Amino acid sequence: MALEWVMLGYAAGAEAIMVLLLTIPGLDGLRKGLIAVTRNLLKPFLSVVPFCLFLLMDIYWKYETRPSCDGESCSPSEQLRHQKSIMKSQRNALLIAAALIFYWLLYSVTNLVVKIEQLNQRVERLKSKE
Repeated sequence: MALEWVMLGYAAGAEAIMVLLLTIPGLDGLRKGLIAVTRNLLKPFLSVVPFCLFLLMDIYWKYETRPSCDGESCSPSEQLRHQKSIMKSQRNALLIAAALIFYWLLYSVTNLVVKIEQLNQRVERLKSKE
């Protein structure tokens, strides 16, 4: 299962980098290329959503089938293993949330940047007509 989390981490990282590059001021020369690349990658990155739902169901299943370890019924090593499992589940849930939020941000920012480019082109056409 570690490979799925690595892939989700890379996808979230790529989404974050693309959002960052689209929103940094001063990259006007690269922006058109970045917009084209990002728009082409939005559909493949949409597969992150069902993948995150699958991983979320996996976390829930592990939570429901986890043996309970309350008080004196467990040895210290079992208690530690139980706590580590809970921490990993929480970390993985945060990674899922980050991947989904970054995809939504990337989609929204890309649409806004495309609309801004279209409005700038309209302004230029109106200025050239005058």
